[in-house]
Amino acid sequence: MTDWKSFLKKDVINWLLEKENPSVRYYTLTGLLERKLVDSEVKEAKEKIMEIGVIPKILSKQNPKGYWGVPQDFYIRSKYKGTVWSLILLAELGADKTDKRIKNACEFILNNSQDPKSGGFSYARASSGGGVASKIIPCLTGNMVWSLIRFGCIDDSRVQKGINWIINYQRFDDGKQYLPDDWPYKKYVNCFGKHSCHMGVIKSLKALAEIPENKRNKEIKNTISQAVEYVLIHHIYKKSHDLSKVSKPSWLQLGFPHMYQCDILEILGILTRLGYNDKRMQDAIDIVISKQNSDGQWVLERTFNGRFQVDIEKKNKPSKWITLNALRVLRNYYK
Repeated sequence: MTDWKSFLKKDVINWLLEKENPSVRYYTLTGLLERKLVDSEVKEAKEKIMEIGVIPKILSKQNPKGYWGVPQDFYIRSKYKGTVWSLILLAELGADKTDKRIKNACEFILNNSQDPKSGGFSYARASSGGGVASKIIPCLTGNMVWSLIRFGCIDDSRVQKGINWIINYQRFDDGKQYLPDDWPYKKYVNCFGKHSCHMGVIKSLKALAEIPENKRNKEIKNTISQAVEYVLIHHIYKKSHDLSKVSKPSWLQLGFPHMYQCDILEILGILTRLGYNDKRMQDAIDIVISKQNSDGQWVLERTFNGRFQVDIEKKNKPSKWITLNALRVLRNYYK
């Protein structure tokens, strides 16, 4: 069995443990070094996440009612500063789910973005409250369900409805199938076309992968299997009907965070957390390894900086987040 550390040009653990980024420090301690949650350093890092760095800056711009900016502009016109985007970012950074401000943000999204009937998440609010059913999109639904699960809301009946929306409506078509004539498939061809949208599939899979194993029923497991096979027949980043072609070149550029976009590292992260080790993942793994610099670090190649409430790291500079995620992928893949 190959040792994942053999692929590293230098040991960067101490760099990742530096205290100026408590989120990365926390996930390095728990994810790479396997420290227990009761460990004093782990507890300290978790506390600091809410005290220094990016998260306090984002929360300082939040309205006490749980939203950022103009409440009704939580998705489109406030891209990427609105409530949807801020919630995703806070979930990625490991904000404390018990914090009142986080709870308020979750409630705002559930009350304004979710369609009460179907459970899907919409980019527009209905005048009667809740999300507009005709404006539900898969990538948003996946991102919101994932964020809400991260923030401890999995047992909320509304989040369960969001999970069921993914199970009932997300498709994994590869350009051969034909869509049903009923809602929601005819509204957005880009989301529900003859070939399913990769981003919708990835964010849906990301959400379901966040569900603890002991809470995954048969339907959830089946949907995960379908989503994984869809990703694997594309070898992560290729055209399934011509594996010599790249589906989207930008997926080979590593970024953080991704919002509704994705890249090979995010996809590999989801698959390896689920325990997958498939030969169809190898090309993508090799690309990730090749992007390591001489100091054992990975660089931020793509970013939405300048559009968030707060910038996250610097483009074309070594990224602790991408380095951490690359190490987690290698560790899980080469177990």
